[in-house]
Formats: sequence, C-alpha cells, structure tokens
Amino acid sequence: MFDTQTLPDNIMTTQLKRVVNWARRSSLWPMPFATACCGIELMATASSRYDLARFGAEAMRFSPRQSDLLIVAGRVTVKIMPVLQHIYQQMTEPKWVISMGACASTGGVFDCYATIQGIDQFMPVDVYVPGCPPRPETLMEGIMAIQRIIDEDGLPPAGRRRPLQLAVEPNYKPGPQPVRTPITVGGHPI
Repeated sequence: MFDTQTLPDNIMTTQLKRVVNWARRSSLWPMPFATACCGIELMATASSRYDLARFGAEAMRFSPRQSDLLIVAGRVTVKIMPVLQHIYQQMTEPKWVISMGACASTGGVFDCYATIQGIDQFMPVDVYVPGCPPRPETLMEGIMAIQRIIDEDGLPPAGRRRPLQLAVEPNYKPGPQPVRTPITVGGHPI
C-alpha cells in the first residue's frame, strides 16, 4: 500500500466503478413516451427555462436502442401497453423507468376498462413522479433521483428487477348495471 497523501496534486485516485457510474449518471438518454398532457410538461423540461441539459439528459432519443431512461408520461391504454412493453424490451441494460403523472402511475381519473391502472403492473418502475400534470421541476427531481440510484447501486444485479408480465389484461371489474325501478304516480306506472 502507498500513502495517497504523498501523491502529487495532479493525480487523483478512485475506483473504476465510481468513474463508470459518474459517466452513466451524467449522460442519461431519455426516451419520451408521452400520450397526454404530461407530455407537454415533459417538453417544457427540455426548454431553456428549465434546462435539462445541466443534468446530462437533454439528448432525447426516439430509438429504444439508444436510450437508457424511459419516461412514461400520460395515460396508457390496454391497446398501447404491448407497444410500450416492446419498447422497454428493446432498450439495452442498464435501463431505468420513470412513471410521470397520475395517469401513468395509477390510472388517474380514468378508472375504466381501457386504461391501465398503473404501468408498474407490467414493467418495473424506478421512480414515480406525482402530479396531474407534474411540473417540470418535479420531473427534474425524478431524474435526479435516478442519478442517485445510479450512484448508489450502479449496475443492477441479475435477478433484481421484476420480470415483465406480458399478458395484458384489464384489472378493472365493472360494477353491476343499475336496475331501473318503475316510476309510479298515484300507484300507476308511468
């Protein structure tokens, strides 16, 4: 062993894992999957007012093979979920997922058979960004949370992530139809 205090001032010592994690966290390439009003807030995050470039995530990629961060913003329906799963499968490891907004996280106000009530039923989600729609500052906080995950964990170990549930089925059970009771006036049906 050598004493690091005796090294010249222009030499830095570190671990390779830390350098790789620093490079990975400083160059996230998000893939936007925006289907509703959350997409407008996602676009605003990349504008000059909020400047997502200072976090190294300004290079929006529309090819899953060039992305490592999937941002799902807005409603996801039963018909579009297989497409979203296919995009997720095409992304190379390591990859991370942000569920942006109430609709992507819980279905939002759309409690119906056609809307997925949370994308975490079908793919692993790393960070949930709350709001309806969330402000750009909230999305930037979510991206910084992904960066903290990368710094702490680095590469996810094998078997840590949940496998995809490829069978897309609605999880909504409709209630019984209301039964019309006959209206009577003075004992006579109308």
